[in-house]
Amino acid sequence: MRAGEKCLVIGSGLSGIGSAGLLEHMGAEVTVYDSNEKLSAEELRERLPKGSRASCITGELPGQVLEDTETVVLSPGVPTDIPLVKALRDRGAAIIGEIELGFRQEKGRVAAITGTNGKTTTTTLVGEIMKAHLGEDKTFVVGNIGNPYTSECLKTAADTVTVGEISSFQLETTSSFHPAVSAILNITPDHLNRHHTMEAYVAAKENIAANQDENDICVLNFDNTYTRDFAERCPAEVVFFSSARKPEKGYFLKGDRVVKVSGGQERELLDIHRDMNLVGVCNVENVMAAIAVAEGLGVPMDTILKAVKEFRAVEHRIEFVASRGGVDYYNDSKGTNPDAAIQGIRAMTRPTVLIGGGYDKGSEYDAWIESFDGKVKWLVLIGQTREKIAECARRHGFGRICFADTFEECLKLCTELAEEGDAVLLSPACASWGMFPNYEVRGQMFKEYVNRLE
Repeated sequence: MRAGEKCLVIGSGLSGIGSAGLLEHMGAEVTVYDSNEKLSAEELRERLPKGSRASCITGELPGQVLEDTETVVLSPGVPTDIPLVKALRDRGAAIIGEIELGFRQEKGRVAAITGTNGKTTTTTLVGEIMKAHLGEDKTFVVGNIGNPYTSECLKTAADTVTVGEISSFQLETTSSFHPAVSAILNITPDHLNRHHTMEAYVAAKENIAANQDENDICVLNFDNTYTRDFAERCPAEVVFFSSARKPEKGYFLKGDRVVKVSGGQERELLDIHRDMNLVGVCNVENVMAAIAVAEGLGVPMDTILKAVKEFRAVEHRIEFVASRGGVDYYNDSKGTNPDAAIQGIRAMTRPTVLIGGGYDKGSEYDAWIESFDGKVKWLVLIGQTREKIAECARRHGFGRICFADTFEECLKLCTELAEEGDAVLLSPACASWGMFPNYEVRGQMFKEYVNRLE
């Protein structure tokens, strides 16, 4: 990036604002653009750091800006195939994303974690392990977890580690991004409204290792077909984890124990009931992946296991909220696709009243419905997908379905349906958009409602 380079930032969320600030620091001539016509340029400017000299444009992008732009930084929520991006690309503009921009200023080592499910828990745990090893001032946790890379990258140094939760949207716009350790936790259908095909979605996920070599490490799920197949063409050294079988090298679940295997030798690491505060096989897999990533970064195993034993569930991911009237309430609002929601069901040990539905991402719900396996007593549906899910459930012989028009109505209905000894689980299998700004707001509203119950 040279001084005076004309850069266009598309999107005015956290990553867009972070990108604009970094570009200005680098001496670029910055324009921040948001297509939202309801947002004024003055409102957009208020989001920028005080003293910013960036131009702010909302609504329609002027043709002159289109012609002058040399580099475009796309926010993750902006698809790469929209006409505007195509027009900029056709005019010779370089198209990158916020992760790529941040990495170009990175001075330390990077661990990058992607996958359809489990990213936030695994990333957070790796961050806690690295803080225990290096200290908080030498550990940065960034990316899709809610902290822009561009806001932290200038603080990095040769002795720091950046841990990134990296989504498929973010991986579409990387080119030089090169983590020392990468991880693909799993790949199941998701975001097909954005990627259009599974092939494109898988390719985006695999891009996390595109610049790695034999000196780097890639942690892969041995039980997932897509990630296991990727091992054959992965350029990095592959380390597997598995909850179902023993790999030649890596980590696996043996009964109630997590075991490391290397060179034919096994080492028992922890008891999943005694040494973990997380529930569900999905979280056992997240813990194994985190151990593999941290060990790949050179952290002593004793430090890793101590951090694992102290780690608590990430908010909104199979999070126990409270027990009210003999009913346990769990917040799994981050279960935004069917596969993630399956993990929520599997973690339940009580008859369950399940809240599902939301924004339609083009998902299919058959496997989710089949995972009910007698655990789900009632399915309470909300949002855009409720009819689609209900039809799917009935095809599979599940008919105990209720509809709710509002979230408040839904929660009240669940409280009435649940009996002593039951659980109420918010695990919608859908995105929150349309009814809520994000899954965090959805989960917080659920928790507030539960905590008001007597």
